[in-house]
Amino acid sequence: MKKYLIASAAILACSQSALAQKANSVEIYGLLDVGIEHVTGVGASGDSLQRMTTSSNTAPSRLGFRGSEDLGGGMKAFFTLEQGIVMDSGVLSQGGRAFGRQALVGISGPGMGALSLGRQYTMTFWSGLGTDIHGGGFYGTGSLDPYLPNARADNALAWRKSFGNGFQAGATYSFGRDSVNAGPSPAGTNCPGEAAQDAKACREWSLMAKYDSKTWGTAFAYDRQHGRSLGTAPDTVFGGLNSSGKTDSRLILNAWTKFGDVKVGGGLIQRKNLGSATRPNSDLWHLGASMPVAPALTLSGQVVTLRYKNASDYNATVMALRATYAFSKSSNMFAQVGHIKNNKASAVALSGGSPGSNPVAGASQTGINIGLQTAF
Repeated sequence: MKKYLIASAAILACSQSALAQKANSVEIYGLLDVGIEHVTGVGASGDSLQRMTTSSNTAPSRLGFRGSEDLGGGMKAFFTLEQGIVMDSGVLSQGGRAFGRQALVGISGPGMGALSLGRQYTMTFWSGLGTDIHGGGFYGTGSLDPYLPNARADNALAWRKSFGNGFQAGATYSFGRDSVNAGPSPAGTNCPGEAAQDAKACREWSLMAKYDSKTWGTAFAYDRQHGRSLGTAPDTVFGGLNSSGKTDSRLILNAWTKFGDVKVGGGLIQRKNLGSATRPNSDLWHLGASMPVAPALTLSGQVVTLRYKNASDYNATVMALRATYAFSKSSNMFAQVGHIKNNKASAVALSGGSPGSNPVAGASQTGINIGLQTAF
């Protein structure tokens, strides 16, 4: 009996050791970015506005949890939970979701890439990573296309794979791309889908092919969103996609290169939005560059222009310059100045989705944004 107990204890200890070796590795991470803005030309009177901003400055703030488990044979299980934070008030962004940036679980392995389920980025996001110099912050591409900093889908199945030598590919398919009604707005478009009576309602799918080397890279992506049929008033879907037969599609071509320490990135997003009766077709061009000018100081600039086909009165152009001073690898101070030129029918705000800052049609705006960012 004593020998049996000793043997059992040894087996149990070995089993626990094996399980411990394959236990979840969990990381808590985040990025906090908050600033103060002065922007001109707000409202019908063209007043100036001073405020602590409610949305991103140079990058959206977030808190996340991610982890993985070694399943053996090169297989891994993984998860990500990531919430967006509005830093001036501490509330949640992405329409108030608890984990509005990402909420997914997946599995990966040799030869198969990574397969994940949940709320996650579409391939629009991954195609722009590294090529959009100012990213999803103020005075950038998100000012002229608010989908770009909100390129995520609920109820999504995603696959991404690296093929070696810098080549990557990916795809997403969503059964119901956005179940939150926040406005509706770009962060909550009120398109839940998953309806038995309409299989196409609120579906989303995207594809990506990408190549990156040490000195240059390029990416292609295609992203399509379906609408849904409306019920009774005030039922609405953001963007005018009031039937599942109406789609909002983007064809994306991006590229970047380096000349010594100078990085240049740019791209074209061709959009066909059947939810708009007057201006469904547009091209968004962006070109930017960044350069370190001192060990702790980086300067960058970007031009973004939106051009509608057969509706040039709605065109707009954003120009921005940014200086970033790094206190450490994790913390920095930034200052940026931006300007938007609206054509006579355009009333796009320089600060993008930040509420309460739109000009009247045809008015220009200039803004200054200064703040702090820290990552952990």
